[in-house]
Amino acid sequence: MRFDKRFCARMAVATGLMASVVSVFGLSAVHAQTTAATAPGAQAPVRRMSIDDAVATALEQNLDLQVQRINPQLRDLDTSVFQASYTPNFVSTLSTSDSRQPSTSVLSGAATGITLGQSLANAGVSSLTSWYGGSYDVRWNNNRNTTNNQFSTFNPQLTSSVSASYVQPLLRNFRIDGTRQQLLVSQKNKEISDVQLLQSIAVTVRNVKNAYYDLMYAIGNLGVQRQSLDLARQSLKDNRARVEIGTMAPLDIVQAEAEVATREESVILAEAAIERAQDTVRTLVYNPAQPDFWSARLEPTETVTFVPTTVDVDAAVRNALSQRTDITAARKSLEANDVNIRYFQNQSLPDVTAQVNYNARATGGLQVTRGRDPATGFPNDQILSSVGRSFFSTLGNTFAGDFPGWSLQVDIAYPLGRSSTEAQLTRARLQNTQAEKQLAVTELQVASQVREFARQVQTNAKRVDATRSSRVLAERRLEAEEKKYQAGMTSSFFVLQAQRDLNLARNSELLALVEYAKSVVNYSAVQQAPLF
Repeated sequence: MRFDKRFCARMAVATGLMASVVSVFGLSAVHAQTTAATAPGAQAPVRRMSIDDAVATALEQNLDLQVQRINPQLRDLDTSVFQASYTPNFVSTLSTSDSRQPSTSVLSGAATGITLGQSLANAGVSSLTSWYGGSYDVRWNNNRNTTNNQFSTFNPQLTSSVSASYVQPLLRNFRIDGTRQQLLVSQKNKEISDVQLLQSIAVTVRNVKNAYYDLMYAIGNLGVQRQSLDLARQSLKDNRARVEIGTMAPLDIVQAEAEVATREESVILAEAAIERAQDTVRTLVYNPAQPDFWSARLEPTETVTFVPTTVDVDAAVRNALSQRTDITAARKSLEANDVNIRYFQNQSLPDVTAQVNYNARATGGLQVTRGRDPATGFPNDQILSSVGRSFFSTLGNTFAGDFPGWSLQVDIAYPLGRSSTEAQLTRARLQNTQAEKQLAVTELQVASQVREFARQVQTNAKRVDATRSSRVLAERRLEAEEKKYQAGMTSSFFVLQAQRDLNLARNSELLALVEYAKSVVNYSAVQQAPLF
């Protein structure tokens, strides 16, 4: 009757272990055990999070993503630098001067010396144009001159002029020039930077999910190891009872004690694995600037369940080839190479430039009529009459175009012999061919990677079924060995061996379930970004 009670107790433990397999899959019971084991004496804050919460927090706080988000901003600034080349440039000059020069000739206009006074007030706007490589320059110049020169008709003299010029390339720099080339390339680099940010986000989401599943596996594994330790302790207790009644030699207890010690080591290693898994999750998800970054204990709130996933390899490959970030970035690099080829092709053309100039001027001030010396006929200091023309009257004549002038100029230049541009064009074409070949290599690698990760999903799904069957058979074998042991038909060695096999089967089933969940994550992520 005494042995029957111990047998019933052993069977109860075995039944509890069989029932706990379901909770291992869900990780709810094991999670509760882990929480109870780590909570006493440790007043560390607890952060309970779902996998979606972990991903959302990582997208906000992950340091690597914070670094990557700056790159598009830097590329925007690069583009702004080249766009600023088309910003109109306002120029202005204000000056005044006064000078006195000695008279060196009877024609100097004064006997003792010539005094000159000048004031300038000039303004203008110049800029490149964003169309066809042209440029313009518009100037408005205003002068006021004073002098004692008797030959001067106006004193003071007001001069106002307006000039405008436009330079237009007709062949070279017409369709594309250096500024437009740099602007287009910088825009492509900005697009590549945006794609690289999306790639970093996809890789981070994948890493966070896998780390979350690894933490769930570590917690579940600790539960399995503790259940195995409970079985070993129960066997040791039963063996000691047998020694007490004389049905077992004291030497046989040593094997059971050794088994308990081995499984205690497994529990210690499983606890350390949880700490490592938590560190991996927190470094991916949280900002280390938080005060409880290292001390907070992370608790997953979700369960690992087997949800069959339909795998369409051909559709996944097509999706990856059209959307994967590394392929998209490579194609945009090809587009940037096309811009360079267009630029060097254009630079190999003759340099034919047309320039159109227009100007209008008017003169005003105080117009005087001087008397003449009877002996020489030259003007003297006597002012016979004067007529004043104001600055605004002069300005009106200027803008009315009373005294216009224009010119048209065409300049032609072409190197005699081979130019450096032709070598640069040949180099750009070779680089473009090389990039196209590399893109083909990348597409082949992408297709191979997608097929491999799809195969992993299918393989891990089969592993889940196989390990589940193995765990059920291991439970039945342990039950059979327990019955045989109670009937005296086997030794405790085979019971302990059956316990080890059951522990291994449970751990394998849990690992297969987690690996299946991770393979589903990888299968989805590999269609978006490279994983290695």
